[in-house]
Amino acid sequence: MADGGDTGTQTPRERYRAQVRAEVKKHAWEQMAVAGASALSLNAIAKQMGMSGPALYRYFASRDELITELIRDAYRSLADTFRAASETAGSEPGLAVLAHALRGWALADPQRYFLLYGTPVPGYHAPDDITAIASENMVMMLDACVALPADGPVTSFDSHIEGLGRRWADGHSAPPAALRRALAFWTRLHGVLSLELAGHFEGMGFDPALLFAAELDDLLG
Repeated sequence: MADGGDTGTQTPRERYRAQVRAEVKKHAWEQMAVAGASALSLNAIAKQMGMSGPALYRYFASRDELITELIRDAYRSLADTFRAASETAGSEPGLAVLAHALRGWALADPQRYFLLYGTPVPGYHAPDDITAIASENMVMMLDACVALPADGPVTSFDSHIEGLGRRWADGHSAPPAALRRALAFWTRLHGVLSLELAGHFEGMGFDPALLFAAELDDLLG
């Protein structure tokens, strides 16, 4: 998503600022693809762009501000992917639609995926609005879980996460079984995806897509 909103209403200075910020983010993604998010350096990006470090800091005041902007873009991209997939899904179960959309989105840009779901960047603390953006995706997943039939009797873990779930699920009214299914979806499918994208299945002789589908089938009951 470009910075600055509608370019038709921007001043030349605002358009230039948006262009520079977009170029900084492009270089940041390229840098992370080589060395990971923890190695992100504004000074290195400034050198690539032929700018001084202090000049670049007029566009992003700190490394953390740049990381936050990249995270916002990534969450918005995933939310847009989920919405687009849901709108064209037809009669396919919503949870399956989101799962396949998630995998396609992750495979298209592994570094973007790892920025959201990989190892936290050392020393980085996300602002509160990042949680609000992330919850948009969680709500879509919970809605899809609520739409599925209950998959068995209430367990002790259901009771445990119901109290916790109103916090991590942003107060969603999903019943305990749906909260558990959403948590299983989140942990199991992200587990498979993270291992696949990190290359841990290479040489094992099976198709990761089939493993992902098998996990999804199990979650759908």
